[in-house]
Amino acid sequence: MTANRLESRLAAEFVGTAFLLATVVGSGIMAERLSDDVGLQLLENAFATAAVLTALILAFAPISGAHFNPAVTLVDRALGGIGTTDAVAYVLAQVSGASIGVMAANAMFDLPLVHVSEKSRSTGPEVFAEGIATLGLLIIIFSMVRAGKGDGVAYAVGGYIAGAYWFTSSTSFANPAVTVARTLSDTFAGIAPGSVPGFLIAQLVAAVAAIGLIRVLRPEPVDEADLVSPTD
Repeated sequence: MTANRLESRLAAEFVGTAFLLATVVGSGIMAERLSDDVGLQLLENAFATAAVLTALILAFAPISGAHFNPAVTLVDRALGGIGTTDAVAYVLAQVSGASIGVMAANAMFDLPLVHVSEKSRSTGPEVFAEGIATLGLLIIIFSMVRAGKGDGVAYAVGGYIAGAYWFTSSTSFANPAVTVARTLSDTFAGIAPGSVPGFLIAQLVAAVAAIGLIRVLRPEPVDEADLVSPTD
């Protein structure tokens, strides 16, 4: 990843996050139009998101690391995987890409490009669930990367997100860029602006907790040389 120019990495973060949000919001709109069953809508939304997220990570991880998430970038910065300037640029690319992705989803379904959501998600359990969802995601990503199992991260993250849609009351945003951008669509996947601060605080707290836990679980990343068989 570090061998790629910053411009290439930022483009990957922008495009990847845009497609992620187009998927999250677009599949939510499609699910609402295809069924009146909320459980089925959530299943469809979760499946589409997990499938596309897996594909995006596989495609963009070799370029930028496929963060698509300011919380991932924050933890990576804290663990020394990315510099401060690059981390700030990543976050800007992620948030702007996420917003464009939501507007693209609205446009695909003949909705206003920006239609501020009125869907409240501000209960205590939902905010707590966001912290749990984010913590689990970060632990999975960085435990695998630091164990030298980065090739499996795409599948682990896709599987985790698919499950977290169902075991969390917030339906697992687990991503500050996703949270902010989803205010722009008053549809199945939307979130009211007033609910955003609680989610962002929960995600930030989870990121800080993840940094500590990862340092305990995986104090040092595995040396890539140790992963090579002596017979290779």
